[in-house]
Amino acid sequence: MDDSENSLVPSPSLSFESLKKHNQHGIEYWSAREIQSCLGYSQWRYFAKAINKAIESCKQSGNDPENHFAYMRKMVSIGSETDREIEDWHLSRFACYLIAQNGDPRKPEIAQAQKYFAIQTRRQEISDQMATDLERLETRQKISEEFKALSGAAKEAGVQNKMFGIFHDAGYKGLYGGLGVDAIKVRKGISPKEQLMDRMDTTELAANLFRMTQTKDKLKNERIKNQREAIETHETVGKKVRSTIQEIGGTLPENIPPAEPINKVKKRLKMDHSQLLLDSKDSLEIAD
Repeated sequence: MDDSENSLVPSPSLSFESLKKHNQHGIEYWSAREIQSCLGYSQWRYFAKAINKAIESCKQSGNDPENHFAYMRKMVSIGSETDREIEDWHLSRFACYLIAQNGDPRKPEIAQAQKYFAIQTRRQEISDQMATDLERLETRQKISEEFKALSGAAKEAGVQNKMFGIFHDAGYKGLYGGLGVDAIKVRKGISPKEQLMDRMDTTELAANLFRMTQTKDKLKNERIKNQREAIETHETVGKKVRSTIQEIGGTLPENIPPAEPINKVKKRLKMDHSQLLLDSKDSLEIAD
C-alpha cells in the first residue's frame, strides 16, 4: 500500500472514544484505520506491523485473536472519482490495548495511550468494586428498615420491651445453628462493640433480611398474640432459612468470614466516585 492512504486519517478533533462503533450485534469495535493516528502512526505499513505484534501477544496471553481482531477489506474514495480497495481491521477494546502495549515506545502517542488504557482499567476496577459496595450498602439499609418493621410486628404480637433482645436473638439462633449474637461475634472475631450486621457481607445480610421479612409476615398472617409463641416463631423461621441454605449447598452464615466494617465501605464509595472522573488531560486524542 502506498502512503496516499494517509488522507484517510480522521480529523484531529476526534477522540478515541468518539471513534467507537457498534456492529449489528451491538458489540463495540474500532477501525484500525481510524485509530492509527491516535497512536502516532502516519503510515499504514508501520501500523500494520504493530497490529501483527499485538495479534501475537493476544495468542501468548491465551486469548483467541479472532475474538478481538477482524481483518477487513473495503473500498474508499481517494479523489477524482476514483475508488481503491484497502485493508483494515475491526478491533475490540482489548485489541486496541494490545496494540498500544506493542507499539513503538519512542512515540509520545504510544506512551499516552498506555497511560490512557491504564486509567481506563483502573476506572473499571473501581466501577466493579463500587457495584459490589453499593449492593452491600443498600442491603444493609434495607435490613435496618426491616429490623424496625419486625420489632413493630413483635410488639403487636405481645413481645415486651424487656424481651426484645431475647426475641431477636432467637432468630439468630435459628439461622446460625444455636448461636446468638454474642456467640456469633466471638466465633467470627468481631469486637463486642461493633454492630454484627455492619460486618456481614451481602450474602449474609440477604439471609438475615429474608429471615426477618418471613418472621414479620408470619407473625401478622397467623395473628400471633403470645410472647413465647412469637419468640419460638422467630427461631423456627431462622431454622427454615438455615435448612434452605443447606439444601442448595450454600455457605452457612456462621462460616462466612466477617466483611470489612460498613463505615469503610461508605468512605470508599465517596472516594471512588471522584476517581471515576477522567481528567481531560488523560483522554486519548487524535494527534495533530
